[in-house]
Amino acid sequence: MDRDAVNAFCRALPGADWSDSFGPGIDQWNVGGKLFAVIGAGAEGVSVKTPDVETAAMLIETGVGFRAPYFHRSWVLIPFRAPDEEICHRIRASYGLIRSKLPKKAQAGLSPFPEE
Repeated sequence: MDRDAVNAFCRALPGADWSDSFGPGIDQWNVGGKLFAVIGAGAEGVSVKTPDVETAAMLIETGVGFRAPYFHRSWVLIPFRAPDEEICHRIRASYGLIRSKLPKKAQAGLSPFPEE
């Protein structure tokens, strides 16, 4: 995948909003005003949230991703060279995690999100 394909995938998620509030050249994806994916200006991959630091460490140790620069240790950078299925899975997981933590009223205002 590349930046355009990842942006198209993120855009298709229910209630996903694009922003460049981190600065020009940085694609930021939010749901309910909360960040779930970021593509940096260098565009090496997409940074996503994991459920916890242990999950992020496991993904890093197994070579799936790298420590996401500038983010908490529960975030990982999934390189664009990773299999498309892996990138999509990690974006969906991040989106689902962030969406599940939104207030119930905010969740109810979003279109259904089919789980994998």
